[in-house]
Formats: sequence, C-alpha cells, structure tokens
Amino acid sequence: MVVRASRTADSERRRGDGDRARLDQLLEDDPADLYENAPCGYLSTLPDGTIVKVNRTLCTWLGRPADGVLRTRLRDLLSVGGQVFHDTHLAPLLRMQGAVREVALDVVREDGSVLPCLVNAVELRDPEGRPLMVRATLFEATARRRYEREILAAHRAAELSETRSRTLQQVVVELAGATSVADVASVVVQQARTALRSRGAALLLVTGAPVVPEGSAVGAMSRSELVVARCDGLPAALLDQLATAADGRIALELAEGLRVVVPDERLHGRRPELATALEEAGLHALAVVPVSADVRRLGVLLLGLGSSDDDLIDLDEPRSGALSDGDVDLLWTLGRQAGQALERARLHEETTRQAARSAFLLDAARLMAGAAGVGETVDRLAELAVPRLADVCMLDLVTEHGARRVVARHGDPARQHLVDTLLEWAPPARELPHPARRALAEGRTQWFSAPDDAWLASVVRDPRELAAVRALELASIVSVPLIADGRSLGALTLSTDRHRGSFTAADVEVVEQLAHQVSLVLSKAQRYELESRTSHTLQATLLPPHPPAVPGMTVAVRYLAATSGVEIGGDFYDVATLPGEHVAIAVGDVVGHDITAAATMGQLRSVYRALLVEAPAPSAVIERLQASWPLLGLQRMATALFATLDLPTGLLHVASAGHPPPLLIVDGRAEYLPVTPSRMLGAPPAPAVEWSGVVPAGATLLLFTDGLVESRTSDLDAGLARLRAAAERWAAAGADELCDRLLAELAGPHRADDIALLALTRDA
Repeated sequence: MVVRASRTADSERRRGDGDRARLDQLLEDDPADLYENAPCGYLSTLPDGTIVKVNRTLCTWLGRPADGVLRTRLRDLLSVGGQVFHDTHLAPLLRMQGAVREVALDVVREDGSVLPCLVNAVELRDPEGRPLMVRATLFEATARRRYEREILAAHRAAELSETRSRTLQQVVVELAGATSVADVASVVVQQARTALRSRGAALLLVTGAPVVPEGSAVGAMSRSELVVARCDGLPAALLDQLATAADGRIALELAEGLRVVVPDERLHGRRPELATALEEAGLHALAVVPVSADVRRLGVLLLGLGSSDDDLIDLDEPRSGALSDGDVDLLWTLGRQAGQALERARLHEETTRQAARSAFLLDAARLMAGAAGVGETVDRLAELAVPRLADVCMLDLVTEHGARRVVARHGDPARQHLVDTLLEWAPPARELPHPARRALAEGRTQWFSAPDDAWLASVVRDPRELAAVRALELASIVSVPLIADGRSLGALTLSTDRHRGSFTAADVEVVEQLAHQVSLVLSKAQRYELESRTSHTLQATLLPPHPPAVPGMTVAVRYLAATSGVEIGGDFYDVATLPGEHVAIAVGDVVGHDITAAATMGQLRSVYRALLVEAPAPSAVIERLQASWPLLGLQRMATALFATLDLPTGLLHVASAGHPPPLLIVDGRAEYLPVTPSRMLGAPPAPAVEWSGVVPAGATLLLFTDGLVESRTSDLDAGLARLRAAAERWAAAGADELCDRLLAELAGPHRADDIALLALTRDA
C-alpha cells in the first residue's frame, strides 16, 4: 500500500512538470501568436494610411489574405459612411490628439457584407513630433451594435408612445371645447398632422339624403357626397380625385376601414388620375382613417405621407402591413374621438339653429303682423326669407286674373339679375314654374334636396332660364302652398345654393310654419284691400267731385281717410254756387268710421243739396235738418257747419251744429270766427245761432273736420292752437299749397279719423 501511493505521487509530479514546460513554451511564443490570433484585429499603417502590417484575425474577418490587405489604405476597407467619417473625424483627431478610442466604423468584407467594428488607434511620432506610424486595433461589434439599436428602438418606441398619449390627451382636451363642426375639424386636422408629421391632412364629411317628413314630396335625385370640412396641406386636385373615386359608393368605401393608398402599379391601373394626383402632391402614401360615432360613418380623415425617414408611420411596404400596432391604435382612436366630437358639435349646432329658427318665426310673426296690405306683406316676407333662411325667395299669388309671380329676390344683390330673369318669364305671361305649380296642384310641400343638372334641364322652359338657374348653383328647393280657410292663395318657393348647403328637415318645417303665417297675413291683407277698394268706390260715389271753378274765389279741398279701418267715413264737404254770385259752403262729420257713417254722410249731403234749391240761410238749414232727422231715418248723429258767402261784398253768414269754427287768415294773422255752435244734428232740436261778418279781399277761410285737430295725446284746444300757428306760418301760400302744408304738418302718417279740409281765398 505504501509502494502504490508513492508511485501515484511520482506520476502526478511528472505530469505537472510537463504542463509547466508546455506553458513556458507558449509564453515564449506568445508575442507572435497573440498578434496573429488575437481576438481582435491588428494593423499598422504609414502616416498616409497605407497598411504595412495586419494580423491573421483581421484578414479572416475581411475574407482576404494578408497580401490582399497590405499596401491598401485603411479608408479603402471602410463603408462609404466610414470613409467620410475617417476623412473628416478620425484622421484629424489622430493628428491632433495622437490617439482615438472606440470609434464605430463599418468594415466591408470581401463578399460586400458589412462588419460593425470599434477602432482604437495611436499615432507613433519621432522626437521632433513627426508621425511615423499608426497602430490600430479593431474589435468586432456586431452584438454590441445590435444591442445599441435595440436600446435605441426601445427608447424611440417609448418616445412615440408618450407622444401618442400626449397627442390623444391634447385632442381630447381641445375637442371638449369645440362647439362647432368647423372647430372639431380644425382640431382633428391640425393635431393629426402634427402628431404624424404628415405633409397634409384633411377631414371630409359625408352628407346624405335627409329624412323626409310625412306628407312632403322629395325629389329622387338625393345622394350622399363628401364635403371638405377642413384641409391643410393637401391640394384641391387630390381631394377632387378622391371624391370622384368614392362617388356613389361612399358607404362601401368607409366600410373597408382604415387603409393606406399607395400610387403603385395597381392603383395606376384602377385609378390613374388618383395615382397621378398623389405623385404630383409629393406623397408616397395616403392614410384613410374612418371617422365614426358608434356605428355611424361620418367621414374620413386623410393623412398625406411623404418619403421622409422621420415619418412616424413607416410605409416602406405599405400594402403588407405598413402601419405599426401603435400607429393603428392612434389612428383608430383619432377617428373615434373625432366622430364623437362631431356628433356633439352637430347637436350643439342644431340646438343653436333651432333657437335661431324659433327667434326667426317670432320675428316673422311680429313683422308680418304689422303689414298693412298685400304689397307690404310680400316685401316683408322677402326681407325675412333672404338671406336669413334661404338664398332665393320666389312668391307666386293666385289672383282673380290667374297666378302671378310677385317676388323674385336673391340675398346677394350681385346675383339679383339671375332671379330677375326668372321673374321676367313668370306668370301671367307663362304658367307657374314646376315646383310652385306642383305644390299648388297637390296642396303639399315639394322638397327637392339635391337637384342635379338633368332634373333642372327637365323642368325649365327655355335655354335662357336654364342658364340662369345653373348660375344660381342651387343646392335644394322647397315650395310650400299658401292656404288659408281652405283657399289656395299661392306658393312660397325658397332655394339654397351650394355655399349654404341643402335644407334640412327642420329647415323645411320652418318654411312650412312661415308659409302658414304668410297665408294668414295675406288672407287678412287681401280682405283689407277688397274692403279698401269697395270703400274707395263708395267714397267716390258719395263725395262730390272737385269743386267747380268759382269766379272771384280760389277753392282747394283735401280729403284723407283714416289709416285704420275701412278707407271711408262720415266726413264730407260741399261747395256750390248759388244765384246772385253767392256760394254755399258746407263741411261735416258723421259720428263713426264705417260703412254706416258713410251712408249717413251720403244721405245728409243729398238732403243738404236739395235744401239749397230754396237758398235758405245757414241757420235755417240746421233747423230744417234737425226737424227732418227722424223722418229721414238717419242712424247717426253728426256735426256740421254751413255758410254762404256773397262774393262781391265778402259778406259771410255761418251757423254751426256742434262743429269747430272756421279759421280766417287775413294779412298773415289767423283768427277763429266767433261762431256759437248749436246742438249736433240728430240731437233734440234747438234754435241755431248765425254769425255774420266780412271776409276781406285776399283773405282765406279754412273749414275742416275734427280729424285735423284732434289726437289721443292732446285735447281739442291744443289741436286748434297748433292749426292756428301753422296757418300763420304758411299764410302767404296759395290755397292748394296751404292745404298741403297743413296736412303734412298736422296729419302725420297714422290717422285715427278722416280729415276734410277746405281753403277758400277771396280774390283781391
């Protein structure tokens, strides 16, 4: 046992001596072996960069023998970018510092592949500082470069994720404050373009056929179309090509979801115009993002992407999944946020529009209620309708002579000549245009939400009218019949142009309510005008004709009807010549302002004329009328003033039955004659008091009814004083001018009572 153990120890000792010897041998050979087979590349170059020594490791990496590397220059082994960096940085730094550390350069192998390396180099110099040689080591850095790129990619992904989060937060904040579709479009386009660094962006909204209310008629040409809500950086030609490409199939286009359109061979074959537009805009792709709210497709967000390497969305292979998951999530979220904001904005705008419609109808009711006749009613209607409700207003009325177009108004004065053309060719020269004719025939609203050119050509009557209609650029037409008390009064036709957009269902309802108001006011105005024409005819029959020429005297008469009620009342006047160069004068006022008062006035004037056959004195006229009042069966009381004037002498006799006294103007002074009034005609009889005096030559005698001097704001005495002052101001005027001046100053535009005024000037 002792012998065996001793042998084992000897064996181990001999083996250890052998290993030590081999290690010593390796250490003796180490400098050369370490240089040739080192885990890094070694090379030495002359100061001009010519390689004069290289180790086996570097030759293996390069795939070249040592002879293929020696006598070449270091920069010739580098990639293009490495050569630029060698010339601009590495060589100058070596010359300046004498050494460089861990410079990243890409070495090109024999097969053309690239080997990432880290280079350390030192420059050897003589005692005078002149460069002698450069020694460099190259460490293979493929794994390190990969690691660094992964870290950089992760860092960039984190930055992009943070950028997306900030973008979405900013979008949510700004959309929360957007109250209109225009505001929403501005936020979405600007934020999307900034976040994705796109060359341009646009928001296109879908418009479609509105819901037709029950009982209305709508044209069959309604269709969906894309309308640009906001565009920033995308050319109009590209948007036009997109709209053309989606024409008639917008719903199908939107249903395809988020897509990227690339101007490749396939697109050139299917849509060459669109592909050309993309290329001319400098875009290598176009992202199409659906804008939706719940299941409703509201439009698309377009993002034009160029070929910049800094684009957030990498579209090197756009047709094979070019969008990253983060990009897709960002775009989908933007589309949904935009859709929800659009819904809120449209609801807000619709609420605002509804309030405006209600205010419009209230304004219409107030304005229309103040119209005095048919002409004023239609003028106010035109002022209301354009431009607040529509761009074009047409009104056709049914008269006793047939339909007649009475209004053709455009909200833009510069385009009024276009609708004047439609007025020129309208009834009564020709039949009603299509929408109004159909509305009257069917007795219901006709709503054409999107009239196209083919439809317009089918309903107009000649090329000139078609040219005018085309120039109006109509977007929609509504024609509503005007009906009151079961009677058709006409048709109201309103139109919008492409700048305003089409009528909505709510707009049509407002037009129908406006038409109802117009119908009531027109019916009332037509009745008023009928009564007015009747009263004018009756007035012309009852009132005497213009006074005859009276030698030695100038006579002027005026009669103004009240501005409320029928245009006829109980006021009357009369001037008649009597034998012996005498003139009989009368003025009176029957109580009331209606047909009964007018009839009473006519009877009273006829009886008065009959009494003049006997040439009674003025007081006798009053007494006879008082006595015969019950026999005549007159239903109203009346005031009256009767006078006779002897033209050669100027002797005047006057008697009053409760009537204001006459005013005498002499030499610029005006005085009321001191006539004592007796009781009104129709009151219990009482003796009449007669006043006599002289009207000097050149003097003017004024007789009037109380409508000239009475008002609701002042008493009779104040009115008489105003008349006296006015008469003195215009005393020098002739009889006709005096009447006009007095009426202009005292009557005013609104009169509660009729006015009869006589001015008689005795020639000098």
